[in-house]
Amino acid sequence: MHALTLISFVFFTGLVALLTWWWTHRDDTSHSTGYFLAGRSLTFPLIAGSLLMTNLSTEQMVGLNGAAFTDGLSVMAWEVMAVIAMVVMAMFFLPRFLKSGITTLPELLALRYGRSTELITNLIFLFAYAVILLPIILYSGAIGLKGMLDLPTLTGITSPNALLWITIWVVGIIGSIYALFGGMRSIAISDTLNGVGLLIGGMLIVYFGLNAVSDGQGVMAGWDTLTAANPEKFNSMGSDDQSVPFSTLFTGVMIINFFYWCTNQQIIQRTFAAKTLAEGQKGVLLTGALKLLGPLYLVIPGIIAYHLYASSGVKADSAYGQLVFDVLPAPLTGFFAAAMVGAILSSFNSALNATTTLFSTGIYKAHLRPNATDAEVVKVSKGFGWVLAIASMTLAPLLAGQESLFGYLQKMNAIYFIPIFAVVLMGLLTRRVPTVAANLALFIGCIVIGVVYFVPAFSGVLENIHEFHFVGLVFVLLIAMMLIIGKLAPRDEPWVQQDVGAIDMTPWKGAKVCALILVVLVIAIYLAFI
Repeated sequence: MHALTLISFVFFTGLVALLTWWWTHRDDTSHSTGYFLAGRSLTFPLIAGSLLMTNLSTEQMVGLNGAAFTDGLSVMAWEVMAVIAMVVMAMFFLPRFLKSGITTLPELLALRYGRSTELITNLIFLFAYAVILLPIILYSGAIGLKGMLDLPTLTGITSPNALLWITIWVVGIIGSIYALFGGMRSIAISDTLNGVGLLIGGMLIVYFGLNAVSDGQGVMAGWDTLTAANPEKFNSMGSDDQSVPFSTLFTGVMIINFFYWCTNQQIIQRTFAAKTLAEGQKGVLLTGALKLLGPLYLVIPGIIAYHLYASSGVKADSAYGQLVFDVLPAPLTGFFAAAMVGAILSSFNSALNATTTLFSTGIYKAHLRPNATDAEVVKVSKGFGWVLAIASMTLAPLLAGQESLFGYLQKMNAIYFIPIFAVVLMGLLTRRVPTVAANLALFIGCIVIGVVYFVPAFSGVLENIHEFHFVGLVFVLLIAMMLIIGKLAPRDEPWVQQDVGAIDMTPWKGAKVCALILVVLVIAIYLAFI
């Protein structure tokens, strides 16, 4: 069984690598536009595939199914409410981003507020990606692969700590090669190929999992058994004692989703590479449609795992890997593990590419060496990427022992998600809010949320208010502060955004209809599981 699993794993992993190399080995990545933005050539299938796979790594597959193991269907909020954020991205944010022809989000803030705001935002992103995002991608990937491939038996390594370190470093080195040698286009193509495999594999797990629930009596019988035995797990309205109470959908959960899908450099960089505005809008909205399927393969398997393993002492974040190993036939286990490695690599190399882009264009080129050539910027980006990758691979094993990977990730993300989104939103909605307001919002937002989360003397605040309501309140206060400063000490001249003519800015004719359909489907999904 392990031989078949390993053979299928190596075959599918190698196939994706070969196809990616074949389609990209003639690309010119010697200049910054080609390396960071794929020459602004991405069409909507590649944008959608890359967006989906950058999002769908093991912190999603393992973490969100682990959250479903504990709380049930209510955690689908992170998938379903993301669709609303993508509608806003396609209709409001994306046209404004592409109009300015930017490579990174901080570049837009430099145009709107000034170089100081750009520098602060770059430093926040760099720290967050290096210390929070990249390590958790590698750690969650190692945990997922350990269960899916039964790595202790497969490798003969009995020390859990040694196996964790080795898995993290192997995945990290492969992901670094993708990101640092191939550039954005190789990432987008490998993402799309792996995305197809991951969606197929995710659906197969649901199929075989429901069959396991029904003892081979069929999928529908398994669904009936699952819903009858665990009715409390199929309520979309999260209760106050769960990780995502329903009321938080309209405060912190929504704001975090807006940041993630509208202003998170790791995610939106591939939309900056769109060939036209229409292609970008189609790519974002297609991703929204695919996210509606998210609860099927990111939540239901967690509930299936709860039904099968709740009484056997399996931990929430280990349940998904155990389910995959138990229910999938050996060749399919290898195939899905290959897709999962692709998902890990996708998120890791996308975050690494975004981080090196932020450093090389936003700090090195903008502040340290303004006269640097394109070739020098790309070279520095690759060198910095290897340093960052090694640091992330070193930090990742230290995350062992977290109670909930997904909960930890969302909590840490909120520290910088909230202030950056507030600054970007005010920058685009107002014309006279000054630089000082943006810089204060970035400092105060990060400090206040971090202090309340981690300083015991202040953490009592969260005993009286849910953490997502708290970050929502911080967001509102930051917006109010910026508006007040803008009223008392406005910019000397109102900001006017210029169209740099980087691409064709004609909107997609079907965007509004598609956006409306997606919003209606989100509401329908929630109503179906009240």
